[in-house]
Amino acid sequence: MDLATLIGLFGAAVIIAASIALGDGPLVFVNVPSALIVFAGSLFVVLAKFSVTQFLAAVSVAARAFTLRLPSTEEAIAEILEVAQVARRQGVLALESRTYSSPYFGAGLRLLIDGSDRDTVQQYLERERVLTLDHNRWGEKVFRAFGDVGPAMGMIGTLVGLVQMLSNMADPQAIGPAMAVALLTTLYGAVLATMVCIPIADKLNLRMSEEARLQLLWTDAVLAIQSGTNPHVVEQLLSSYLPADKKAARKDKSEAEAA
Repeated sequence: MDLATLIGLFGAAVIIAASIALGDGPLVFVNVPSALIVFAGSLFVVLAKFSVTQFLAAVSVAARAFTLRLPSTEEAIAEILEVAQVARRQGVLALESRTYSSPYFGAGLRLLIDGSDRDTVQQYLERERVLTLDHNRWGEKVFRAFGDVGPAMGMIGTLVGLVQMLSNMADPQAIGPAMAVALLTTLYGAVLATMVCIPIADKLNLRMSEEARLQLLWTDAVLAIQSGTNPHVVEQLLSSYLPADKKAARKDKSEAEAA
């Protein structure tokens, strides 16, 4: 589970809720017409921009990003080196009964076990990588659209409230509810975009980059294992995926062990 995102969203919600509670009370900020304009209106506008399949896929991608943790590069390399050592000593058939942290990595290894050639393995993994990128990209687009539409619907609600207020200036009792619609729709739209949709879209974009990099790592690993490359050479090959500081630390460690 992505703890940083959950803490960020929960913390922002707590701060807003605390500021409301310290004022005149939460009921002042509850307005059904405003909520309908912003939340229901934004939902229908986004549905108009995308297909139902793309919309549901975006929800699934977001849920997956929050619930499934990607391994770090160091963890992925450690698993790969262990698998490479087993394959070199016992053959690729010894990998059949193992479980793997990534379905992508496991699928590539199953192709090796089935005796697929290098081109087949590479084409399959590349196709899976492109499809994963496409799913993540559409998920980001849907939530980015929510972030764009939410404030716009808030502005529409504000205009609706102002029209109602100006058309009933003779009735003082109608001015308050109309002004509430005008202000609260802007608030709801800003909250929907700033606190929910845009952070999720940014998180999906970050997740897309991380997953793409790991899939390239796993592709290189599978092809190296298929070629029977020495695990030490595999480690040197995959160390290029590490950040500069961790790459330098790993190099120093290897040189110290060699000495």
